[in-house]
Amino acid sequence: MKQIVILSGKGGTGKTTVAAALAHLASQSGSAVMVDADVDASNLELVLSPDIQEQADFSSGKKAIIDPALCTACGRCAELCRFDAILPGSDAYRVDALACEGCALCYYQCPADAIRMEEVVSGRWFRSETRFGPLFHARLYPGEENSGKLVTLVRQKALQASRERHADWIIIDGSPGIGCPVIAAATGADLALLVAEPTVSGIHDLERILKTTEHFRIPSLVCVNKADINPARSREIVEFCQARGIPVVAEIPYDDVVTQAMVRGQAVTESGDGQVAAQVRHVWDRIREMLDKGR
Repeated sequence: MKQIVILSGKGGTGKTTVAAALAHLASQSGSAVMVDADVDASNLELVLSPDIQEQADFSSGKKAIIDPALCTACGRCAELCRFDAILPGSDAYRVDALACEGCALCYYQCPADAIRMEEVVSGRWFRSETRFGPLFHARLYPGEENSGKLVTLVRQKALQASRERHADWIIIDGSPGIGCPVIAAATGADLALLVAEPTVSGIHDLERILKTTEHFRIPSLVCVNKADINPARSREIVEFCQARGIPVVAEIPYDDVVTQAMVRGQAVTESGDGQVAAQVRHVWDRIREMLDKGR
């Protein structure tokens, strides 16, 4: 079983479009399990039309709760809170749940023992069935933290399912950027496909995510999406990669067929044999070739 993670240095490069197509191709090449690791704004489900089979709350971290019956309104908690999360009331203080960081300083310093720390439900994870195989995805609630922990949980569930099903592939649609959820999505992967775009910041964004995968020693391939909208920038990305020995496995053209496929809820490789589908199939062939060499 091989784990392939699709990443980009920023959002909007077409990462999920590519991930959905690779999930389709992986399901045709064997059995596949999919992970949408963008828990802050998951959208792989828009293409895969998942049928939810299992779901559960995700709890991570605690927040302060003030018992008004015990609070003496001494103001000690508000004085110490560096996040301005404790607000005065008419008879007792109260906690702004969105501002509370769960540090528990107020809990330890309250002279009346009026504060308790309660575990907070921060999101929800799902196991679904799709036409390509199982999909594990999640939703982090607005304002909540620990997205990296939620991504790790979803990946663990996917890994367990892949072992039970003897799956050949785990396809992981990672978060954009280089933060904690990206690290959680990429750690332990066998290969990373980095989706770049030919914009002014294209090389900068690619360089950021390359430094991340290199740090965690994850072999990486690059594809340039919508390459023909700015050929000069696309050449810069290709030359940048060539100078660093990073394989560029495809230059995917811009085509309205991608939008049309998304509207129909399909991967672009399900919709025909145009240039976009052909380039993505070439990406899949190169991924398999590279992983076969590593065996």
